[in-house]
Amino acid sequence: MKITNLKLTNFKNYSDETFVFNPKYNAIVGFNGMGKTNLLDAIYFTCMTKSNFVINDSNIIKQKEKFLRTQAQLEEANEIYKITCKFEKRKKKIFEFNGKAYDKLADHIGKFPVVFIVPSDQNLILDGSKQRRQLIDNTLSQLDRNYLYNLINYNSLLNQRNAYLKLAGKSSSFQSSLAMTYSEQMVKPTEYIYQKRKLFIDEFSKVFTEKYRLISNNQEKSTCFYLSQLNENDFLIFSKENLEKDRIIGRTSVGIHKDDLVFEMDDKSVKYFASQGQTKSFVLSIKLTQYEIIAANSGIKPLLLLDDLFDKLDHKRVKQLIELLETENIDQVFISDTDTNRIVNILQKMNVDYKKIVIQDGNQKHIRNASEEE
Repeated sequence: MKITNLKLTNFKNYSDETFVFNPKYNAIVGFNGMGKTNLLDAIYFTCMTKSNFVINDSNIIKQKEKFLRTQAQLEEANEIYKITCKFEKRKKKIFEFNGKAYDKLADHIGKFPVVFIVPSDQNLILDGSKQRRQLIDNTLSQLDRNYLYNLINYNSLLNQRNAYLKLAGKSSSFQSSLAMTYSEQMVKPTEYIYQKRKLFIDEFSKVFTEKYRLISNNQEKSTCFYLSQLNENDFLIFSKENLEKDRIIGRTSVGIHKDDLVFEMDDKSVKYFASQGQTKSFVLSIKLTQYEIIAANSGIKPLLLLDDLFDKLDHKRVKQLIELLETENIDQVFISDTDTNRIVNILQKMNVDYKKIVIQDGNQKHIRNASEEE
């Protein structure tokens, strides 16, 4: 799959800009704060109907403007698709597929898969379980629309149950039957999500172990496993057993929202024992595993977005990572870098097709294709 062009109107710091992309490598370069990450996020937005960084869509609109519009053309299996987003403040966000608006934005997820690697992905290793659940959900939602619908349903019920627990705790009018009614409604989506996550992590762990072995040159052995309350408990029974605890703390303590994906290196927790270099290798292995699983299960190679991945890495290490992407047989890649020449020099030596786009204050400057750089 490839994105051939993208027009942005009032998207973050872009007023009115049209990009035409290379089908293989796109080096997005420029100083910090110029809009490199915003361009990558616009591509992610096109595929996922939301920003990778911003929760409130109104904050994506360029300052002092009232609306945004994105128009993209993508190609897959010799077919051309046009994706348009129209959004005005205080109005419903509209996504159109070949001119027809979706009834539900969720129907767009998975049609054009994407994998985004950003500097904050080190939180997959260093932070709590929320980031790792998001990795699982991001992957499975692009592969299984029923998973996405069940996840939306589960989260809605969870929010309602938590709101009731919080309200009942303040008013001293707790009704256990009402709290359990929510739990009973959560049974079906809980079971679906749990089973899908379990199968996914079985596949993920095998691919991940091999990826890390290659990236680390066999220096350490990596493993990962699925940690869930449902591994040893029936959801409804366990929910009832913890009802008094939930009443006291004012939130739901049992469910798949407590799941985790645990990473270990030589039987030790990566979170506490990995060096900075090992953490970077783990993150890259995780994301390349995500890429391979999506490609294998959907039959579509995702777009790969790399944002400042090579920051603080020496030239040799950067070259190794780019060569790794070639061996992975990845289709279209977008790489942002503050060094305007580093990526281009490596791509030239590898004799691969690319385009260099220099970003300055929300505008593209000095666009060059591989042949023009020579």
